[in-house]
This record gives sequence, C-alpha cells and structure tokens, in this order.
Amino acid sequence: MAKTKAKSAAATKKVAGGETHQTTTSADQTLTTNQGTPISDNQNSLKSGARGPTLMEDFILREKITHFDHERIPERIVHARGSAAHGYFEPFKNWSSLTKASFLSNPKKRTKVFTRISTVAGGAGSVDTPRDVRGFAVKFYTDEGNFDLVGNNIPVFFIQDAIKFPDLIHSVKMEADRGFPQAASAHDTFWDFVSLMPESVHMLMWAMSDRAIPRSLRHIEGFGIHTFRLVNAEGASTFVKFHWRPSIGAASLIWDEAVKIAGADPDYHRRDLWESIDTGAFPEWTLSVQAFDQKTADELDFDILDSTKLIPEEVVPLTPLGRMVLDRNPVNFFAETEQVAFHPGHIVPGIDFTPDPLLQGRLHSYLDTQLSRLGSANFHEIPINQPVCPMRNFQRDGHMRMLVPEGRANYEPNSIDPASPRENPVRGFASFPDPESGPKTRARPESFADHYSQARQFWRSMTPPEQGHIVSAFTFELSKVTTLAIRTRMLGHLDLVEPELGERVAAAMNMAGMADDITPAVEPRDDLPPSPPLSLVAKAPATIKGRTVGAIVTPGFDSRLLASLAAALKREGAVLKLIAPKIGPVKDDKGGKHEPDMTIDGGPSVLFDACVLLPSEDGVGDLMNMAAAINWIRDAYGHLKAIAYVEGAAALLDKAAVEPDAAMGVIELDGKKGLGDFIDAAKKHRIWDREKLVRPPA
Repeated sequence: MAKTKAKSAAATKKVAGGETHQTTTSADQTLTTNQGTPISDNQNSLKSGARGPTLMEDFILREKITHFDHERIPERIVHARGSAAHGYFEPFKNWSSLTKASFLSNPKKRTKVFTRISTVAGGAGSVDTPRDVRGFAVKFYTDEGNFDLVGNNIPVFFIQDAIKFPDLIHSVKMEADRGFPQAASAHDTFWDFVSLMPESVHMLMWAMSDRAIPRSLRHIEGFGIHTFRLVNAEGASTFVKFHWRPSIGAASLIWDEAVKIAGADPDYHRRDLWESIDTGAFPEWTLSVQAFDQKTADELDFDILDSTKLIPEEVVPLTPLGRMVLDRNPVNFFAETEQVAFHPGHIVPGIDFTPDPLLQGRLHSYLDTQLSRLGSANFHEIPINQPVCPMRNFQRDGHMRMLVPEGRANYEPNSIDPASPRENPVRGFASFPDPESGPKTRARPESFADHYSQARQFWRSMTPPEQGHIVSAFTFELSKVTTLAIRTRMLGHLDLVEPELGERVAAAMNMAGMADDITPAVEPRDDLPPSPPLSLVAKAPATIKGRTVGAIVTPGFDSRLLASLAAALKREGAVLKLIAPKIGPVKDDKGGKHEPDMTIDGGPSVLFDACVLLPSEDGVGDLMNMAAAINWIRDAYGHLKAIAYVEGAAALLDKAAVEPDAAMGVIELDGKKGLGDFIDAAKKHRIWDREKLVRPPA
C-alpha cells in the first residue's frame, strides 16, 4: 500500500489493485447522490455477477454519468477538438464465416464512412499537438444501419469501470478553482487521481510514450479498446479486438517538436489532413481484428473484459478485414465535423457487445451526451448522422423534428395500418445469449487485479530511444506536480512497473530513494516477453511516402539540383515545400521563378520530416545573419531529421554547431551525388544514433 497516515475518524476500504481508499465515518462527509442517498461503493458499477453486464437499475452510475454528460453545452466534454473526413470502406473478402454484418460480406461492396480523429482533454480552441490520447471514431453507413466504431489511438484505457469516467476526466481537465492548464495532464489533480488508481498504470505507460504525440492524423493507429463479439448467421460468436493500421506506418513527433509546432501552427494536424486529401494523397487504414474463441479467452492470464489490458499480437495475430480510404473533406465544418454523433451502441446485426463494465457504461453515456450536445432526441435526422438505409419506427415529434411521418398509426402493434413497420425475427438484431450472470453486486473480479505486468511488458517492448522518451515524459509531467506526496506515490508505481524506470525518473527529478513502498494486489509477472508490435520504432516502415521535406532556397539557387530533388521525392510519394527568406517569387540560376510555400520565420523546420539547404553562394551570406535560419538548422539537427546541404551551406552548418557527417544523417549534395543517401536517411524518419549527442539519456 502507498504510505498514508489515516485519520482516527477514517476507515479504509481495499479495492481491486491493492490500493486503499479512505472512507470517513462522519455522516457529514459521506458521499451521496444528488438526492442525498448515501453511496456505499463509488468504484464499481452494479453488475449481474462480477463479470456480468451492468444493470440499468444502477441509479448511482446513471446519475453520475448523466450529470457529467451535461456539464458542457454545446461543446463536447471530451474529444472537443477534432478533424474529420469522408471516405469509404471495402472488405478484402467475404467474412460471413465470422459475422453476418452485410458490409463485411462482399469485397465488391463499398460502404460510406465518416471518420473523426480528436484530442481528448483540450477544448475546441486548443492546439493539435499536446501530449494526449487521440480519439479515433468511424461511422459506417451500412445497408443495415449505422455502425459506429468509437475508439482511441491507444489499445487500453485508464479505468476498468465506467463509473470512474467522470472522476478521470474531472482530474485531467483544467483544475476547478483556476481554470488551467488547458489540454495538459502535467498537473496535480490528474496525477493525484491516477496515482490512487493502480489500474491506470498500464495506460500511463502508453500516454507517456510517443503514441501520445503523433506525427499527423494520417500516422495514427486506432483501436476499439473493448472486446466485442462478431456473430455469424448460424449464431456462432467470436470475440474480437478491432485495430486500425495506417498504410504509411505509424509515426510520432519528438516532445520538443510538439511544443514548438503548437506555437508555429496550432492547426498542424488539421491542416495536414485537409491538405493531403485536397491534393489527392488519400489517407488509408487497414481494419483488422484479433479473433479468438472462449477457450483462448479462458487460457489468457488476464480478463478479456478488462479494458486496461491488451492481447499481444504474438498470442492472437491480426486478421486484416478490409481497408478504409478517406478521400473527401467536409464541405462545412460545423454541419459535419461538429454535429456528427458517434455512439458505441450504434451496431448492426453481426456485431454485439460483451459485459465489459467500461463499455457497458459508455452505452448509456454516449446517447445521453448527444441529447445534451445536439439538443434533441432527433439528432439522427441531422444529415451527417442519417443512415443510408430506410429508417422506420414509431418514434414521433420532439424538438427539431425534421421528418414528417404520415398516417394515424403511431404505435405497435396496430391493425389500422397493415403496411406499417413490424419487427422482423429473421433480419432483426438479436443479442447474443451471453451466459455470464450472477447475483447483483458492486465488485470487480480478481481477474482484473494485475495492474503492472502488461505495463512492464510495454516498457520492455520499447527501443532505447522510446524508453528514454518515456522517462523524459514522466519526469516532465511529475516535475509539474507541486504536491510531494503525489510524486513519491507515482515513483512507487513506476518501481513496480520496472525498477530501472522508477530509478531513472527519480534520478532525473533528484528524488532518488524517495519512492513510496506500494504493495500490489498481484505481483507483477517477470516472464512476459517483449512484443515488438507495441513499439513504433521497431515496426516503422522504411518510407517517406506521405512525408514532407522542407528546402531553403535563395535567389540564384541551383535549378537542376532542385529539379532532381523534386523528382526523387515525387517517386517516393513525398511532398516538397520551398522555404525562402521572403514570400515573393525566387529566381533560380537560370532565371526561372519559383513561388515559396513559406518564409523561414513562418515555416520552421519542426513542420517537416527532413530538411534540405539549397541556398546560392550569395544567399548563404544573408542567411548567416538570420537567427531564424540558424535556428531552423539547429532544430532540424536536434529533432534527428535527415539534413542535405550544398557545399556553400557548410558555413551555415558551422554557425549552427552542426557537424557534417553522413553517418549521422547530415549529407552533402554534389550535383545528384548524395541525393540517394539523403533519401535513404530520410526513410528512417529519425537518425536515432544522433539522439545520444543532442539528448543524453536520463
């Protein structure tokens, strides 16, 4: 247990994970509902058996979630800042052996989709690049109704039970008394909450990794988080975990880049997605599932209903189902991106739920949120939310009703209108008869209690640079925490994840030996092997497709070299942007005019994946006196980007304290010579060997 001094008037209550919460015996401090009813358990929703479904009669859960859903009007409480696009999905083959969902049954069938990717903690006016989880929501407009796959870019979550969701978001949002920090988790209330919730430790490892600072929305992976069911026409059920994988590979920023991009271009991710679609470089993802049966689920050493756990791909490999392509930008941001309403309860025949207690709470929360945010139970009539298949029922009237139903019969059964809708036992949705049930209880099964083993596996699956970034992230965030007890408690958790991690973070904060001694409910396992797919660096493809290269040019630059560079990048699927001291046309050595895309001040190197210095000899002298130009080079080197330069630009490198070294990704271009080496270096995305020079590991 974390070291605490319990007051004499307090009792203690142990919850899953070994953490002890204080519960006062004073009637004046007893937690109650809004109606004054005392609450005996604020950690677990009411379920039919420890692993059974959440019950509708849980008035405490419903009141808490409902109040939380209505705390912000009209902006989303979470996922407020989002970007979206239209597209399509097509399956690779007929998957009727897995599911009777029609959109997965015919490889020639294209299903319209609308995809929204968002930050979580910040408001609609916050920036694109904070350290944060990213929402990844896809609405499939199928011929059997809308299916919403609503997940994140991280496969696990902070909590195991939806009853804790309001507490989690309250803690990570701006602090209640001061209204800051915005879109940031580096403050006391967040770390106080998660340090008291051992179940959050695995997710914290992901959130402090590079996953939380993606390179672009096109480079994001997506996950359904929960275990779902696919059900075929014979009624056979298969458990699945949903995965989205980008065709160009997943990639991230470096923290210093993320901070500087927030100042240089707060709309960096939004702009990148829009421009890539606008220019025809359509983002693409593969939808895969980890499919497994009950026998496999029973053999796992964790519970498939626990949303803080993942199934390693070495245990259950991915099965690719189909691909999604985003090929059309919204025509009106408010009408589409803002008014789109996602809900995990929007499913179609062939897809079903499990009694995951986090998912069960979401099934209530999302619908309730839409009623508040969009102002009416008729939000499904907004064009972006309308299904493409016929919609027939007896729901009537209400605020902002758009459809005009005809006839006398607005009820069922009826005999006055034989042509009115009726239920269809053959085509209609039928819930899978899950046998898991039991007595009503507020409890978590012991199978949810291991909070550290997979966090340790995640750490051991990272490459050394990624481990260094995790250490730096924890150090930065915890150094912003002003309450010493919260810092020492978190260091205790990190020691349980991996002693090396705890020691490195403690040393970086000058707090060696100050970690709390925490006793876990279940001792972390030490035999879980590393899982390479968890690492972004280990599985990164060697490509610059979809990447952007920035080239500084000045009047009189080498036109043939620029043409060779542009042609080489085009063959690789990369985009070239020209950067100049001024925004007006720049003449090359042959008198040709080129319109620069940005100025050096307005286009810092943090906006590009690789950098090229192509100034003329006369232009070098001008750049030597520009602080922005020298910083452009320094940042590119410090952010581990491949750098190409012409001979005359060597003086700029020298002033920026950058040593030419092809092995470290600083490559001279002599005519076309060196261009291939530069492309090869850029395909690595980062020159990781350089990091130990610019950021020695903590």
